[in-house]
Amino acid sequence: MFTLTTVLGEIMVETSVAQVSLEKQLIKGSEIDSTFKYELVKLSGSERILSCFQCGTCTSDCPVARYNGSYQPRTLIRMAILGLKECVLKSDTLWLCAACFVCTDRCPQDIEVASVIRVFRNLAVENNCLPQVFRDQLEAVLETGYAYRISELRMKKRELQNLPPLPKGNAENIYKILKGIKIVEETQKIKGDRTHVKHQ
Repeated sequence: MFTLTTVLGEIMVETSVAQVSLEKQLIKGSEIDSTFKYELVKLSGSERILSCFQCGTCTSDCPVARYNGSYQPRTLIRMAILGLKECVLKSDTLWLCAACFVCTDRCPQDIEVASVIRVFRNLAVENNCLPQVFRDQLEAVLETGYAYRISELRMKKRELQNLPPLPKGNAENIYKILKGIKIVEETQKIKGDRTHVKHQ
């Protein structure tokens, strides 16, 4: 749950996280994007976002929210409706959704809450708000073909246990499939820049 308070022309956002801690963040009026909710209505998956009346069913039924009080789907939706685009797209909790669709199944307003979260994630990536852990994972996929780099120590352990070598990942084919996606191209460029620096 969170409340908005106007302080000298600025908005104070108070977020209560699982009734344990209270975070305050000052939001300037210029940081509010009043068109964000209309942008969301046009995107597949978040068409019904304006139907949300903040009942909290999505959050109370969410298995992730049950174990992590900082993840509250309804808070993300409310912030989006209020035009706090940057807060939503830069939220670390945005990436906690397990896409189990319990929230969607239980929503009395037939809002596809999990799809709304997916839309938020896609917009976050488009706006270069991807957490570093996912950037590292993308880099590993593009470099090795695997979601994470397999260490030499692990390969040696496999040999000692007489296990067959792991198949080589096909990073080239993965890149061909993902080629043209902005974040992929940026990651490849950064990787190329690093390689260029190493060889100098």
